Amino acid sequence: MWRQGARRALPSLVRGVRSASTAAAVAPAAPAAQSSGGWLSGLLGGAGSGVPMTDVLPGWAEPARREPPAAPPKTELTTLPNGFRVASEDSWGPTACTALVVGSGSVYETPAVSGISHILEYLAFKATTNRTHFRIVNESMGFGGNMVAAASREQMYYSIDCLRTHVPEALELLCDCVLNPRFADWEVADAMKRLRGDLENMKKNPQVMLTEALQSAAYQGALGWPLIASENSLQSITSKDLHDFVARNYTADRMVLSVAGADHQEALKIVEPMLSTVAAGTKPSPPASTYVGGEARIPTTDPMTHAILAFDSPGGWQDLKAASTMTVLLYMMGGGGSFSSGGPGKGMHSRLYLNVLTRYSWVHNFSAVSTAFDDRSLTGVYGAAPPEHAGQLVDIMVKELQDLATKVSEEELNRAKTASVASVLMTLEQKAVVAEDIGKQILTYGHRKSANEFCTSLMGVTDKDITGMVSSMLKQPPCLVTMGQVSGIPRYTDVARRFA
Repeated sequence: MWRQGARRALPSLVRGVRSASTAAAVAPAAPAAQSSGGWLSGLLGGAGSGVPMTDVLPGWAEPARREPPAAPPKTELTTLPNGFRVASEDSWGPTACTALVVGSGSVYETPAVSGISHILEYLAFKATTNRTHFRIVNESMGFGGNMVAAASREQMYYSIDCLRTHVPEALELLCDCVLNPRFADWEVADAMKRLRGDLENMKKNPQVMLTEALQSAAYQGALGWPLIASENSLQSITSKDLHDFVARNYTADRMVLSVAGADHQEALKIVEPMLSTVAAGTKPSPPASTYVGGEARIPTTDPMTHAILAFDSPGGWQDLKAASTMTVLLYMMGGGGSFSSGGPGKGMHSRLYLNVLTRYSWVHNFSAVSTAFDDRSLTGVYGAAPPEHAGQLVDIMVKELQDLATKVSEEELNRAKTASVASVLMTLEQKAVVAEDIGKQILTYGHRKSANEFCTSLMGVTDKDITGMVSSMLKQPPCLVTMGQVSGIPRYTDVARRFA
């Protein structure tokens, strides 16, 4: 019945609309009268203005519009007398990101405090000598800030995202949290408890465990030291150890404050009084690391077999040419899961998709992996398959890496270069990425290279650069790490012999 009633009412509504519009078209213009408002006005009070929503309200002046800049924003850098560096980019938009990057990580740890950088990540933005944790959270919520902390092997990263109008509050809060931590005993104990729970979840994540095992198997020295805290570390590290490590490594010469989305002089005026009190120091050379290759097997109850086969590559971030070649190589290899999250055909153009995932239905995942450091990187392939195909999975890994050393088509090279340039430009649209990029580049290079410089370097990569880099990598001992059902994995000596 309601359908028939709706059909009968619809012509009447249409006729009513047409007759009203026709009458409005032929009727003489009448002076605008203030609307008495509808039932909502009667309920809440007030009356309508009678001005159509397409017109400007009487007495309201439209604010002047800011024209977009004609040239890309520049990165400004100021070095304070104690060596602390402040850098910023006044980029377009209503949001901003403030970040503090420290040249400290697990490579600067000692065996007595192994894993302390990981613990510091969990203690970020806790109570300081000036604020309680409750106050820090309340202040951040008050201006809509988003606080982030991350530990790596060579750097520590802290940031607060906010609206541009709240940059002063974010800067003051960020500096206080990083430079004046209290490390109260009860907060340290609470962080250890949360970290223990996360460690149990990490043990169930093959890619996290394999990446950590890969470092330990590949290197002797600093880069082989664990980043993830162990149970022994959680039991032995104290508040005093945390204070001593921060005092020794968080010195002015090893820190960069970066801001994306704010005026440089305004930011400098806010932070200079706080940063000028940080103790100066001399950045020590990180302990030496030697690539040795090797094997690690982690048997678990996981029904699948997971494996990474990787090699060391000299260069790292400090060598722009090597870093660009490695980036293009990763985009060329590509890969991913057996099911595309972006719909059919997503990513099917990459080499590992075409050669592996579309040919072997039993492969669950096959993708390129890389971990880059200042002066070197680890690059290889990750694969996951049922245990009955473990040997065949390793065979495919070996073949794909060997093929990269001999042949690269012009089509896939150009596609990989275009994809890598597009990725650089798209990620730099995010303020958080810009702030992180500014801080880490200044720690690495002493200045910030422009996006155009990176893009030019990426587009300059040739097929000989790719094959030459891979050929050089494969002359070294391989690094093979496996997890899950590992009994079907070939012996390491047999795998290494195939690259000899």
